Amino acid sequence: MGRILKWVGIALAVLLVAALSLPFLINVEQFKPMLESRLSTALNRQVKLGHLKLSLLAGEVSADDLFISEDEAFGKPAFIRAKSLAVGAQVWPFLISRKLIVTYLTIDRPEIALVQAPSGNWNFSSLGAKTQASAAAPAPGTAPLDLSVQRVKITNGQLTLRRTLGHWKPLVLNNVNLDLQNFSASTAFPLTLSASIAGGGTILLNGTAGPINPTDSAMTPVNATLKIDQLDLAGSGMNDFAPDLAGLVSFEGSGTSDGRTMQATGRLKADKMKLAHKGTPASRAVEFDFAAEHDLRSHKGGLRRGDIHIGNAVAHLTGTYAEQSESMVLNMTLSGPSMPVSELEAMLPALGVVLPSGSRLEGGTATVMLTMQGPADKLVTSGSLALNNSKLAGFDLPKRMATVEKLAGIKGGPDAEIQTFSADVRVAPEGASAQAIKLIMPAIGDLSGGGTVSAANDLDFRMSATVHASGLLAVAGNTAIPFTVQGTCSDPVFRPDLKSVVKEELKGVVEGNLKKDAGGLLKGLLGGKKQ
Repeated sequence: MGRILKWVGIALAVLLVAALSLPFLINVEQFKPMLESRLSTALNRQVKLGHLKLSLLAGEVSADDLFISEDEAFGKPAFIRAKSLAVGAQVWPFLISRKLIVTYLTIDRPEIALVQAPSGNWNFSSLGAKTQASAAAPAPGTAPLDLSVQRVKITNGQLTLRRTLGHWKPLVLNNVNLDLQNFSASTAFPLTLSASIAGGGTILLNGTAGPINPTDSAMTPVNATLKIDQLDLAGSGMNDFAPDLAGLVSFEGSGTSDGRTMQATGRLKADKMKLAHKGTPASRAVEFDFAAEHDLRSHKGGLRRGDIHIGNAVAHLTGTYAEQSESMVLNMTLSGPSMPVSELEAMLPALGVVLPSGSRLEGGTATVMLTMQGPADKLVTSGSLALNNSKLAGFDLPKRMATVEKLAGIKGGPDAEIQTFSADVRVAPEGASAQAIKLIMPAIGDLSGGGTVSAANDLDFRMSATVHASGLLAVAGNTAIPFTVQGTCSDPVFRPDLKSVVKEELKGVVEGNLKKDAGGLLKGLLGGKKQ
């Protein structure tokens, strides 16, 4: 028994020595032309490998360098350039018949550029297409490559998505790790991708892809879930279509794509949102539940459902968007019925809305019905706005209006109570306007009018007040008292509207003279005596 164990030990030692020495006895470089040829044929791109090394214990052939050429329609740079390529192989078929059966591919630290042309075609559309003539046959005396890839991995890569034309900033993903299991061109295969987003944020994608479209790889079906955490809109360049937009966005959702159209649903959460050029980051998060359809080639689509949640305030956004030249053109409708003002107030700075210094909106509800049309960076928003049972806390409006002589006796207070407010509003890059204003304030009465707010927040409003009061102000009755509001949003200035006063007085004089002349004529016709 001891002798048998001795000979078994000797045999194992011999096999171990042989296994360790075989890599030095086998010229693995002889397989490089064959490996390059089969990979070139499979990918429909020229593939070049660096120096090959063989590790029988690991069952692996590695290359110092990897180069995969670009589609000629997109120029000369490499489609993929990597530091190394590891090719997993079955050991015994290789030892017995020198047949290299590939089981996995691992590409380390690649630089990959995904580029889209104005036509909608991608530089990887032709990847794997069977349009290129087969590469040169393997060298005489070598066996054909049996390319059976069970797994494809990319580790520590950099992925850049960009356009051939336009000002759109490239999206760069770093630390890219991609894992394709049971990879096959003819069937669906599972995939996982994780990466960090240059400028801020992380991304994680899980799903299935395939079968690969034989004429256009970009048309390959995909079904996946996507999670994005703390994407910096400005830092990543994702706000190219609307430079004033900024914030940190997190997203969880899913989508299906046939390569041309993507159906997506999900929930997006945005922190520190800024929505206007002079806006400041909001202190409250915004959440957005949506269902959308997106054309992957023409970059247009529709928002079937878009529910905006700001605390307990809910608004609904629907409509379409379409990329046109250098802009993203929107045609959207926003409807927000009876939203709590206390929830919305924290979003006003993000919209660039400036309230009088030291004041804030409190209580009541707000209702909006708005349309948003035009390029996202020059958007025009118009529609109606209403407030009910709210107040502008910290702003004594009657005291401010005391400069209007006929309103000087109105009793003031620390807050401006608003019973109802409604207006037709329009917001554009050049400024904002509010027309058909109707405002009922218990401390004053009925106020009406309209005006504009410039891009610099300068006010120019023509208003009138019908006072509801007794005592000294009873003489005003239901007579409208005209006044102007000028200054700035943070420091409004109220003055008598002298032009309107003069106009009304002239009108009164003219009407009085006409009445007098008409009365005299009537008396004359009736035989009355002159006085």
